[in-house]
Amino acid sequence: MVGKKILILDEHEASRKFLSNLLRQKQFEVLEAPSGKEALIVAWRDTPDLILFDPVLSDIGDGEFIQKLRQNARTANTPIIALSSDPGPTRKEACLNAGVDEYLIKSSGTLHALDEIFNRIFSAEHPIVVVSNEVEAREKGLLIVFLSAKGGTGTSSLCANLAMNIKTHQPEASVVVADLVLPIGSIGQIVGYTGNLNLASVSELPPVQTNADYIRQNLPAPELWKFQLLAGSPDPQHGNILKGDRIGQIVDVLRASYDFIILDIGRSLSRISLPLIQQADLIALIVSTDQSTIHLTKTVWEYLQEQGIEDQSIYAILNRAVGLDGLTKTEAEGILGIPIKTMIPYMGSNFTLANNLNQPITTKSPKDTASMVLKEAAENMVKLARRQRARQIA
Repeated sequence: MVGKKILILDEHEASRKFLSNLLRQKQFEVLEAPSGKEALIVAWRDTPDLILFDPVLSDIGDGEFIQKLRQNARTANTPIIALSSDPGPTRKEACLNAGVDEYLIKSSGTLHALDEIFNRIFSAEHPIVVVSNEVEAREKGLLIVFLSAKGGTGTSSLCANLAMNIKTHQPEASVVVADLVLPIGSIGQIVGYTGNLNLASVSELPPVQTNADYIRQNLPAPELWKFQLLAGSPDPQHGNILKGDRIGQIVDVLRASYDFIILDIGRSLSRISLPLIQQADLIALIVSTDQSTIHLTKTVWEYLQEQGIEDQSIYAILNRAVGLDGLTKTEAEGILGIPIKTMIPYMGSNFTLANNLNQPITTKSPKDTASMVLKEAAENMVKLARRQRARQIA
């Protein structure tokens, strides 16, 4: 394959340059084009051995681009690989019908898939077949989603504290927490992380760069908390422009990289978060004792049922269950229609002090009743998530 000539067409400069550098390291001769029309000129002038392009083009339709290549004798038989940032089936079908040989989605598995394609094409011994866009072969980690129907229920704090206890309970396991609360996250502040690597900054990187190795090597591990963290969007400006498909790609990489993936979605029930909820092995549904939160949570639960979520996937947690006026566990269960699996006692000043010191409650106040409840809840959540995974496989 040394010396083979590859033309890369991608309007996204960072993605194009990143891929170009990788291919040059593999001893390919690389040609670049920032637009469809320029790529046609380069292809007919320099006759590359393979054309690799992102079909999301602004100056020419993807179908027209492919047809022009196929209708010209100089490129009629040149292998064409679509490396797309559009995961939808419509564009894929259109490209394949127009004459591309392969259609890949930009993801953490892209480089591995390209290596396989190059080996097949340049060995000239095997026919080309369509390659899937799945992440690297590895059993996906257990996905636990933290969700609430109303702000102020302590979802993010419970997410961080329970994730820390899961890691403590499973010291050999790899655990990552991703703050997906939009438009702005808070787990970074809870654990004391002040760095610049976060959901927004990672989403701006080319998907082929943010593979499993990059994630494992670069995500911070806040002191005392034991897990690695993908902090949330740092401000509403960034949070409001994040795209659902890119977030989905990032979560796929996390699932291919860790044993436990803990997502804080908060009250962000949307077209972005719903697919993640549907993929979850366990959904931690956080409620508090006031009637408005309970009734809103019932509405959310009814909606989730309509989306195919089963009650076996729900782990309902009643937060601040002691020391405040409000509904009892029995009253809350009667309204919700699902059992409360854990009641977190009201922690008062102990919780506030732990938060102010960026410490887990079980570290700051290990003898507090809430600390013991959190430890037990973490163990139960792991058991239930594994049981749910086993049911899905069966």
